[in-house]
Amino acid sequence: MSSPKPRPSFPASLNNTLASNRPSPRGAVAPVGAEPARVQPIQKASHLPTKAPMPQGLGMDSGAVRAAMVRKIAASGVADEQVLAAMGAVERHRFVDSALANQAYEDTSLPIGLGQTISKPGVVARMAELLRNGRADKLGRVLEIGTGCGYQAAVLSLLADEVYSIERLRGLHDKARDNLRALRVPNLHLLFGDGMEGFARGAPYAAIIAAAGGDAVPQAWIDQLAVGGRLVAPLVVASNGGHGQAQALLVLDKTTQGIRQSILEAVHFVPLKSGVA
Repeated sequence: MSSPKPRPSFPASLNNTLASNRPSPRGAVAPVGAEPARVQPIQKASHLPTKAPMPQGLGMDSGAVRAAMVRKIAASGVADEQVLAAMGAVERHRFVDSALANQAYEDTSLPIGLGQTISKPGVVARMAELLRNGRADKLGRVLEIGTGCGYQAAVLSLLADEVYSIERLRGLHDKARDNLRALRVPNLHLLFGDGMEGFARGAPYAAIIAAAGGDAVPQAWIDQLAVGGRLVAPLVVASNGGHGQAQALLVLDKTTQGIRQSILEAVHFVPLKSGVA
C-alpha cells in the first residue's frame, strides 16, 4: 500500500481575526512554466478585538447587522447551523470598498474591481450548505475556484479543515491577501494561477466550489475531487438571447459508481475564464 501523498508546503500561511468570531467546535502558485511565487509572511495581530470596528456609513454595530443578515438567510431556507454560524462570524464589510460599506450586509452582490463582484451572502450560504450536504463534522480539504476579494474563502475556512483558494487575476489575489492580512486564518492558503486547472498539488479534495460559471466542469476539477467528494459550481445551461447566458447551480458528486449530477436553481456569476491576468 502506497504512503499518503504529502500536502504542499507554503512559505507562510495567511492568518486572520476570524478566530475571535469562530463558531464553536461541534501561497501563491505561479502560472505553469513560471518560477513559483512566494507568499509574503504576514504578521499576526498582537491581540484580538472584542468588537469589530463599525464600518463608516453603517448606522449600527456591524454585529447586529450581521445577525439580521443571518436571520434573513435562515428565513430563505438555509438551515445548516455551522453555515449560519460562519456567516455570522465573518465581517463582510472588511471585504468591500469603504464607499459600499453601508450595503455590506444586504443580500446583494457588490463590485470589487476588475469587472468582478462579491457574491450575495444568501448565495454564499446556499452553496456552502450544499457543499456540506448535512454532515455533522467539518469538511476536509476544500478547493475554491475564484478567490475574488476573499470573503467566501474566509467563510469556508470556518467550515473546513483546510482551504486552498485560487485566483487568476493578480489584482484580486493581492486584494484578497490585503483584506485577510489583519485576520488570523491559519488553514487558508491563497494561490495565484489558472483556476480551470485546479491545484493538483493539494488534491484530492473533499469539496470543490467555484465562483464563476462555464459551459462545462473542467476535467481537472473532477480528477482532483476525492471519491465521496462534492463539487458545487454555477453552470451555463442555456443562451439567454442578447442578455448573456443563463446559469444554474450544479451539484456534482463523485462516487465509486461514477459521477452523479444535479441541476438546481438559477444563479448569476461572472464567466469562467482560463489563463492569468
